[in-house]
Amino acid sequence: MGQEKLHFMPVADVRQTVDLRILETTDLHVHLHPYDYYADCPNPDFGLSRLAELVDRARAESGNTLLFDNGDFLQGTPVGDFFAYDMGLREGDLHPVMAAMNAMRYDAITIGNHEFNYGLAFLEKSLARAEFPVVSANIVKSMGRAPREDRMLVKPYSLLRRHVRDRIGLMHELTVGVLGVAPPQIMTWERQQLQGRLNVRDMVESVGAWVLEMREAGADLIVLLAHTGIGPLRHAEGMENAVIPLARIDGVDVVLSGHTHQVFPSRAFADIPSVDVDRGMIAGKPAVMSGFFGSHLGVIDMALQRDGGVWRVVNHHVETRALRDASMNFPQVAADRNQPMRSPKVRKIVERAHDAVLASIRQPIGRSETPINSFFVYLGYSAATALVAQAQQAFVTARIDPALADLPMLSAVSPSKAGGLGGARNYTNIAAGQLTLRSMADLYVYPNKVAASRLTGAQLALWLERSASAFNRIHPDLQDQPLMNTAFPGYNFEIIYGLTYDMDLSQPARFGPDGTERDPTASRICNIRFNGAPLDMAAEFVLCTNSFRAQGAGGFPGATPEAICFEHPAIVRDVLREHVERRDMLQVDATTPFRLLPIDGATVILRTAPAALDHLRLISDYAPEVMGADKTGFLRLRLSLG
Repeated sequence: MGQEKLHFMPVADVRQTVDLRILETTDLHVHLHPYDYYADCPNPDFGLSRLAELVDRARAESGNTLLFDNGDFLQGTPVGDFFAYDMGLREGDLHPVMAAMNAMRYDAITIGNHEFNYGLAFLEKSLARAEFPVVSANIVKSMGRAPREDRMLVKPYSLLRRHVRDRIGLMHELTVGVLGVAPPQIMTWERQQLQGRLNVRDMVESVGAWVLEMREAGADLIVLLAHTGIGPLRHAEGMENAVIPLARIDGVDVVLSGHTHQVFPSRAFADIPSVDVDRGMIAGKPAVMSGFFGSHLGVIDMALQRDGGVWRVVNHHVETRALRDASMNFPQVAADRNQPMRSPKVRKIVERAHDAVLASIRQPIGRSETPINSFFVYLGYSAATALVAQAQQAFVTARIDPALADLPMLSAVSPSKAGGLGGARNYTNIAAGQLTLRSMADLYVYPNKVAASRLTGAQLALWLERSASAFNRIHPDLQDQPLMNTAFPGYNFEIIYGLTYDMDLSQPARFGPDGTERDPTASRICNIRFNGAPLDMAAEFVLCTNSFRAQGAGGFPGATPEAICFEHPAIVRDVLREHVERRDMLQVDATTPFRLLPIDGATVILRTAPAALDHLRLISDYAPEVMGADKTGFLRLRLSLG
């Protein structure tokens, strides 16, 4: 990529032609410093303090530049937890995320779903000292008869009046309207926090209504901060990933997206109608999605031309700049990639928070007799998920309504860290010996609360079918088939502890990666047993889980608010800490509750962390062969299913 330049085809008339650059960050999740707090080691491929240098350079290349953030900036690392739970915010305090964004001179930001994880009061305190507009067009305090009659949480939109220079040096006033939206599922995922206090409208409905007002108010260009991913082509009420229907709305000129932690433009979206990955367009509009944790900077360059008093986009170029490539592309950047780049004001803000968090997470709380990792969670061998399951079940057992105490109790857990978009470092990896608060964060990265649902055996079977869609269909007598469906997010791979069961991956999946039921007759789950006997499909069980899942996140059959039989304000990570502190030496039984059934002549490739090499004995039943690392750093293991 080298030193970046604007990429425009010539326009017929340079008079009153303005080059405008729009920059996007998204899904920062409090990754301020280039550091992996879960592994307690540097990670130079993430972090806002390093990304700030790319922002500085992108601004230097273009005279007319706007910088936006697309949400999910407040939660996601021990830094966020430290300021929410340990230090707290008083009225007037400046959250380090806001301090860094102020220093970087953001032009506007929107709110994502994870902004509500610590409660509404904490969010409002965090936003209070933002020196830029915070916009959200579909998150409301109370609904009116139509979107424009709602009482809003923050402003639905902002009009940014900027003086811009055209190609021959003349100045013009340009009014850029910016509005934001987030998935309405917020009210499901954060029901305990928000019920009776907020509501969320459908994203497409809200944008369609507010865009009209923005045009009436004088917006020359409308930029949509859409904290939502690229999903179905057609609009459905309340959909979670609505970028394509949103881009189709008349009046929207530019779409900045996020939420799903992906990168656009990229070949991953090449086969979707209405999506042009070569030109960086969705439904004919320039669009970008810039990864997660500060991994990428989204860049949209546009040529605007004024005709009859109206500014129109006559040309554009879209790209993302990866932080991991920064040192190669910009030789003048310091050789030590573990350090923040320049932007000293941002670096100073970030380092104060970083030092405080390290002191907190390094506190010892117990000891473990065995290593705890998630390298082989997709084969069921995972002390990481087993430990969370034990802690959840012990906590619920001690507190559940006595009227439910006679029901058999199970515990469901999905891995917090299992590779995927997070890369080859994104696994829980805790050595035997001392455990610290950092270990608890490594085991469970989300601020979910403990919950339990009352489900039948039939619902549990469907729960497991939903989880089994994590795997590709495996065919007999074929070698080196990819085991995992890369479209399936690891945080939806639920293991139910207390049952034993088999998976037949020669069968098609009943559910798609997004939870949509594709084939009601398909079944991969078989031989489900409880206490050694076949599972009674009519029997009732208490399934220990977390608030996020119990409310319905992930589309698991039976997971509805009505099925919840136990809720508690305790955070799962705190429950884990209490579980560990009560034991002199922690012992975790990592025996897998399930197995993959043999498929004649089939071998599969499992991608995992390179550190898994030291633990291959756990999966000796699959005769693992080391196939080396792929280009993204994952270790490739050939497993025999024959």
